[in-house]
Amino acid sequence: MPEQFKGVLTGMRLSFSRLFLAILALATPVFAATTELPSLGLEDRIDFWKKVYTQYGENDVIIHDRIRVNLIYDVAVRGEHRSKVEDVEQALDEIKANLDTPENLSVTARQVRDAIVANGVPLTSATLAELSDNVHTQVGIKERFRDGVVRSGRYVDAFQRIFAEAGLPKEIALLPLVESSFENRALSSAGAAGIWQFTRSTGRLYMTVSRKVDERLNPDKATRAAARLLRDNYSALGSWPLAITAYNHGRGGMLNAQSEVGSSEITKIIDEYKGRLFGYASMNFYAEFLAAVDVYNSHEQYFGQLVLDQPATIKPTVVKTTVAAARPAARQAQASNSDKYKVRKGDTLAEIARRFGTSVRELMDTNNLRNSVIHAGQILLVK
Repeated sequence: MPEQFKGVLTGMRLSFSRLFLAILALATPVFAATTELPSLGLEDRIDFWKKVYTQYGENDVIIHDRIRVNLIYDVAVRGEHRSKVEDVEQALDEIKANLDTPENLSVTARQVRDAIVANGVPLTSATLAELSDNVHTQVGIKERFRDGVVRSGRYVDAFQRIFAEAGLPKEIALLPLVESSFENRALSSAGAAGIWQFTRSTGRLYMTVSRKVDERLNPDKATRAAARLLRDNYSALGSWPLAITAYNHGRGGMLNAQSEVGSSEITKIIDEYKGRLFGYASMNFYAEFLAAVDVYNSHEQYFGQLVLDQPATIKPTVVKTTVAAARPAARQAQASNSDKYKVRKGDTLAEIARRFGTSVRELMDTNNLRNSVIHAGQILLVK
C-alpha cells in the first residue's frame, strides 16, 4: 500500500477512535457507580424497583412475593385488585395440592406456577406454604418518579456540592427520589416533612424544629442535616448500604441487625435478620435507592426527552463547626465500644439514660424505638 494511503488510513482510524471516545463520554451518567455502593446480590430487587418506577403507573397494582420481590404473579387495576390477590392465593394452594399432577391445574394456577419456576424457586410443599404467606401488593409510581426527576433539576447540583463537601458519595444526593420525589412540601402520614422526610424527633437532633421554625422545609439546612445524619450512620455502621438503610430503619435498628447477624453485608442482613420492625420497607430501601440512581442516569431511555427544572436559588447556611470527612480510616469506621451499650437483664431505658447523661427521648430517637421497652442483649447507641 502506498505510504500516502497508509497515512490517510491511520488518520481515519484516529478520527474514528476520537469520535468513539467522545460518544462514550457523552453516554457516561452523571452519577457513576462506585464500589462504596455495591449492588451484588441485589440485582432482582433492583430490577423490581426499576419496574415500579418506569413500567407501572399509579393505577397499577403489582401482585408479587414480599420476600422474592421480583416474583410477580399478576398486575391488577387499582381498586379492583383484591379479587386477583385472592385468585393468586387460591392458585398457590392449588399448585401445592397438585405437585404430582400439574396437568390438573387451572389456567390461573399454571400461570402462577410458570412465574415461580421462571424465578428459580423450587416447587415444594414448604416453599409453596411460604409463598402463600407472602403474597404482597405494590402500587406503581411511574408518574411520580418521572415528576421527581423533573423536579430534581432544582436541587441536585447544590445537594451534590453539599454531600461532596461532607465527604459523602455524591450519588446519595438522589435519595430524595425515594423519599419525597424532591417535593419540598411533602408530608407523610407519619409526620415526616420536607425533601429529606425528617420526622420531628430526628429533625430536632440536627436542626431547629419547633412551632415557630421548621428547618425541615429549608432545602439547604435539611440537606446539610441529612448529610450529618448519614455520616453519623456510616461512622456507627461502617458501610454505606447499612448507613442508607438506617435512614429508613434507624441507626439503632441497624446496629441490632448487624450484631444479630454478625455481618455488615446488606444481603446477609436482608436474608437473615428477623427483627420485628425490619419489614418490607426497610429490607428494600437500599435497593430502591440503587434502582432510583440507575433510572435517573438513564431517564431518557424510560421517559423520553425531559426538560428538568432550572436550579433554584438555595441560600447556603453557615456551618459553625468543622465537619469531619465521612470516609474515615478503616479503624475509625465502626462506632467505638463506648458509643454502644448492650442491654442487661433488668435494665430500663431511664436507668441507661441517667448512666450516660442523656434522656429517654433522645435514646428512643437515636435508636428508632417506638416505645421505651427494651430487652436483654439489645444493642443501643448511647452517644
